[in-house]
Amino acid sequence: MTVDETVQSYDRDAAAYVASTATMTDAVRARVEALAAHAGPGARVLEIGSGGGRDALAMEGLGLHVRRTDITPGFVELLRAEGHQCDLVDPLVDDLASPEGAYDAVWANASLLHVARQDLPIVLARLASVTRAGGLLLVAVKEGDGDGWSTHGSISSPRHFTYWRAGALRDAVAGAGWTDVAVRSGIAGHRGESWLEVSAVRDSVSP
Repeated sequence: MTVDETVQSYDRDAAAYVASTATMTDAVRARVEALAAHAGPGARVLEIGSGGGRDALAMEGLGLHVRRTDITPGFVELLRAEGHQCDLVDPLVDDLASPEGAYDAVWANASLLHVARQDLPIVLARLASVTRAGGLLLVAVKEGDGDGWSTHGSISSPRHFTYWRAGALRDAVAGAGWTDVAVRSGIAGHRGESWLEVSAVRDSVSP
């Protein structure tokens, strides 16, 4: 399965990936700050794809409480070795609920871009089901058409990416229990790629 192969690619080079992504871009920092301003101090955030934990540390520095999760064992082990709680979670099939109740926000920065097109609406609906009404969703994926494999950066083996256009992505989010969906296009990545940044609010009605 493509997800399994992508996870294995990250697993082999987890430490190298963490080192290469340690510096947060201004665009990501702005989105973290927007999340903190919207959710407020003490808000509980479910992070999908924690990687090396950079974003979680920034959110915690702004007064948020973050549940770190990742599908890649190597990232989970690295975070635990640093003293952080981190859960090995596949958002497509694993339990996302918290005994503390619904989350105030979901943060998925450059992680759901590995989810197959037909599976993303399922993942988005599962995330909605554990988020309180009025809670915030922030997602970033690569912009483009179709899907494909790529070998670049600090990951030496191929990874599978699903590319999205704004309209289709907006429809997928809106159909999965989220409202006030906004999609921002044209954010350049390190390789000159274009990204789509999504923000949405949890609907008051279950999907």
